[in-house]
Amino acid sequence: MPRAGLTREAVATVAIDLVDDGGTAGFDRLTLAAVAGRAGVAVPSLYKHVSSLDDLRRLVATASVAELTRVLAAATIGRAGPDAVRAAADAIRAFAHRHPGRYAATQVAPSSDPADAQLVARADETLTVLAGVMRGFGLPDDELVDAIRMLRSAVHGFITLELGGGFGLPDDLDRSYAVLIDGVIAGVERLAA
Repeated sequence: MPRAGLTREAVATVAIDLVDDGGTAGFDRLTLAAVAGRAGVAVPSLYKHVSSLDDLRRLVATASVAELTRVLAAATIGRAGPDAVRAAADAIRAFAHRHPGRYAATQVAPSSDPADAQLVARADETLTVLAGVMRGFGLPDDELVDAIRMLRSAVHGFITLELGGGFGLPDDLDRSYAVLIDGVIAGVERLAA
């Protein structure tokens, strides 16, 4: 019989907290034993709520992508063009700083496995928000993917280096970040021209 109060959602919440407590490596280091220990149950008790570590990781990734999408939507609503791109990029960066483990979980690529259906749906919602941001430039549909990839790649690369301590020079990171985003905007504007 499951422990009172322990549900699939409660197990996911414990896992999400552990992931964030582990920083940028928290998602990769997630284990059923750690979740069970934090929840105060034996590992076999978790199997009443999750079928495997992969299932648990999928729950964390799905919840993390959904949260990032909400943050992105709130940051970009009512904005267009360069302002929307800056707002989206800033929202992603702030999310990664607040929740480094969850941010890492958002980078999981969903598979065609039916078990990933909810993760795929949440990822599609993220892409819908980002496509809305890029539509403000008047891009044709066939160039939306390029613009979204440009933004995601630039922001993710910067975040990965920043959170990993990869910027060793004493120069202002915020200034470098602003220059990067200006470059992304210029690239998107060139696509739209």
